[in-house]
Amino acid sequence: MIERNNILNDIDWKLVVLYLLLVIMGWINIYAAVYNEDHSSIFDLSQSYGRQMIWIITSLFLGLVVLLTDARFFSTFAYLIYGLTILLLLAVLAFGTEISGSKSWFQIGNFAIQPAEFGKFATNLALARFFSGQHINVKAFRTRFIPLAIIGLPALLILLQNDTGSALVYSAFILVLYRMGLSGNFLLAGVMFIIMALSTLMVGYLYVAIALVILAGLLFFFIKRNRRNIINLVALLMLGIGFVFSVNYAVDNFLGAHQKTRINVLLGKELDLRGAGYNVNQSKIAIGSGGFSGKGFLNGTQTKYNFVPEQSTDFIFCTVGEEWGFLGSMVVIVLFILLLTRIVIVAERQRSDFSRIYGYGVAAILFFHFVINIGMTIGLVPVIGIPLPFFSYGGSSLWSFTILLFIFIKQDVRRNALL
Repeated sequence: MIERNNILNDIDWKLVVLYLLLVIMGWINIYAAVYNEDHSSIFDLSQSYGRQMIWIITSLFLGLVVLLTDARFFSTFAYLIYGLTILLLLAVLAFGTEISGSKSWFQIGNFAIQPAEFGKFATNLALARFFSGQHINVKAFRTRFIPLAIIGLPALLILLQNDTGSALVYSAFILVLYRMGLSGNFLLAGVMFIIMALSTLMVGYLYVAIALVILAGLLFFFIKRNRRNIINLVALLMLGIGFVFSVNYAVDNFLGAHQKTRINVLLGKELDLRGAGYNVNQSKIAIGSGGFSGKGFLNGTQTKYNFVPEQSTDFIFCTVGEEWGFLGSMVVIVLFILLLTRIVIVAERQRSDFSRIYGYGVAAILFFHFVINIGMTIGLVPVIGIPLPFFSYGGSSLWSFTILLFIFIKQDVRRNALL
């Protein structure tokens, strides 16, 4: 095999341009979100928008380093990178700094680094390496258990840091497992468990348990009544009832008070416009007030007077909605859809199993962040505190997403370089 040396000709520039557009638009909206008239320069390093410029420059440097690195490095050392990330997640539990209730940061001077962000691309590398190995039988127990362990270990460590939102991101890898041959029944079961959990929280476990018994009774008359089917039906009923009765216990013992309140507000069981529901309520007001074309750059009153907390990070999309309106919001959404679509197209054309599987992981992670973050700002999902990729303020997330994407771009470069 011969590798061509002209990397510039082989880069998928559509992905790079979409990345740059989102990063630049994010920077401009961070500037608008926390604009300070006494520090009006967007390059002012004393302000978060000035610091974001540093993160952008260093991210571009990291992207360049990835592009200049041999693509085989990432597959060869995938498990090593994953292992080092696990060590970082353990270290932050012991030596990390607690910020906003989560002990998930290393404080270095005025900057803070969050190892959980880097766990995403490390886990993606490990999954791609495992599935691209020889003689993988997708139906074997080992093939199901090991990927779940690869995903579950960093998620558990992040959960111990009291960072539920970042831990939930790892559920996006289920989409990769599905693409690799995991039965659709597992996804269906997941959806059913979510429905049962929400129903339990809304109406109580007793009513949901009774509904499951009635449903099982109806199914009994439609299935073929042999020994095997009856045992399976009874087993599923017991599993469902056991899960329903465990929901309240899990919520009471594993979620913080503010997280439980957020869920209750979302389900309509509480009206808390000054507490847990305040962020979402103000965000919806900001987005709605933007109308069709927005109030104009730096003219957002909700933003200017700090009515929306975390408006440069988790709720950056409300700045887009208020100042750029429906049109601006649709531009951002379309850019993300184009990015995700392009990643899938590029993933499908890969000649290497490792590159293709890694591409699925990139799409899954970005899709989860995109849907959940925007869903938070418009009140469709609970507030779990995850950034909008390439858009929200923060160095750890921007570095992580940049490395995640550019490793994939580099894998595609190698596909083009092999004659």
